[in-house]
Amino acid sequence: MDQGSQKASVTPYEEVLDALSSLITKRSRADPSIKGDRFDLLFDYIKILDLEEPISKLKIIHVAGTKGKGSTCTFTEAILRNCGFHTGLFTSPHLIDIRERFRLDGVDICEEKFLAYFWWCYDRLKENTNDDVPMPTFFRFITLLAFKIFTAEQVDVAILEVGLGGRFDSTNVVQAPIVCGISSLGYDHMEILGNTIGEIAGEKAGIFKHGVPAFTVSQPDEAMRVLEEKASQLDVHLQVVPPLDANLLNGTKLGLEGEHQYLNAGLAVVLCSTWLQRTGHLEVTNLQQNSSLPEQFIKGLSTASLQGRAQIVPDRHIDIERSGDLVFYLDGAHSPESMEVCARWFSLAIKEDSQQQTLNYQPQDDARTSNELIQRDSGGRSRKNSTQILLFNCMSVRDPQLLLPRLLKTCASHGVHFKKALLVPNISVYHKVGSHALSSTDSQVDLSWQFTIQRVWENLMQGNKGIDRIHCTYSYYITGFIAPFFFKGSFLSFNELIC
Repeated sequence: MDQGSQKASVTPYEEVLDALSSLITKRSRADPSIKGDRFDLLFDYIKILDLEEPISKLKIIHVAGTKGKGSTCTFTEAILRNCGFHTGLFTSPHLIDIRERFRLDGVDICEEKFLAYFWWCYDRLKENTNDDVPMPTFFRFITLLAFKIFTAEQVDVAILEVGLGGRFDSTNVVQAPIVCGISSLGYDHMEILGNTIGEIAGEKAGIFKHGVPAFTVSQPDEAMRVLEEKASQLDVHLQVVPPLDANLLNGTKLGLEGEHQYLNAGLAVVLCSTWLQRTGHLEVTNLQQNSSLPEQFIKGLSTASLQGRAQIVPDRHIDIERSGDLVFYLDGAHSPESMEVCARWFSLAIKEDSQQQTLNYQPQDDARTSNELIQRDSGGRSRKNSTQILLFNCMSVRDPQLLLPRLLKTCASHGVHFKKALLVPNISVYHKVGSHALSSTDSQVDLSWQFTIQRVWENLMQGNKGIDRIHCTYSYYITGFIAPFFFKGSFLSFNELIC
């Protein structure tokens, strides 16, 4: 009876999450055997799922890059949705719910459809895989699931964000995209992609397809040379796109905060215009005007929403009328370059917040997603006396000696200094792919890596009297973001946004 009761208490959605969890491998990303990892298996999976012809009919925009690819995809989807198209967006990672990775018309796929499409794919793969063709790993499976969703839902356009790299990424089974994009390149995932910016660029350029136009933003010289060489080999017309001119927005602001987003927005505009031209939709808009962008483009750019990127969130569990409230400044920066961009955004944001007493979150119209958990702060409270506390999470495959100095130097140049630092591990109440599974709060956690980061921090702080305390501690996820206990003030949170 106990076993029966326990089984009955598991919901259909939890069963799906358990099945997904079983596909997560135990290997480290730094394992040298991962590179490539039998990429050809993806084509076997596609045959098993009878997706060859449906995928060939998708009108795809494919985007790779180190920084900004998720934002570029988000802008792109919002623009084309406001142009009247039925959109599908596959992006990663998710913050709260796995369904965030699959968006239809800007909204997370509903639970009913997600369950149906999941089991359709999972059951067929389970029945037809073997020792030679094993079950796909987690990210490969959800990529296949995205293709099933988008083909079954007959989207007009599918926007695919590369998960890691490009050449061997599971999204790269696409043979004939309409247009490709490469966002800003930098040093990240070097244990897989290579030790030089040229090697990394070569992996990203792996999404180029013969004769398919491609666009990129300004890149380091070595990276640009590699991109141009790869493009030339495939007869790809590669163009460099400048940042979007803010004057083209007719006085509105981008939906995603930060000066760097104008670079991503510029790339998104060109990807959309090229997609419209190549799919025969020239009647939708005229992009030859210089004074402003078309109305549909402006609306898309100004309403685009993406969690975990330069996002300001008040803790809704604290009485907003009380002083000393808790505000999170959240960003997923995890490379030296993006850390500098994030630090600059944070420094400017807290100053602007003190002056204007406003937050940046604007919900999408009719969007029933996890964004609903975030509320705009309208209390009109001044935070001139707030305390800046750094909540820092760094995976062991990354080097805090590269990240922390860039963070501190950039903040200090804007007159911002942290009073406390909390160094946290990758432990949360969400130990599975979904938010239903609670981990034990009294289990032992290995904090050795956090103590290593602490030594880096202390070395940087020598002679700095402004730092009171450093903590290596547990943390819980509050609405999907890492948050510590019992501290009030302003936070800059660097989550490793992965799964």
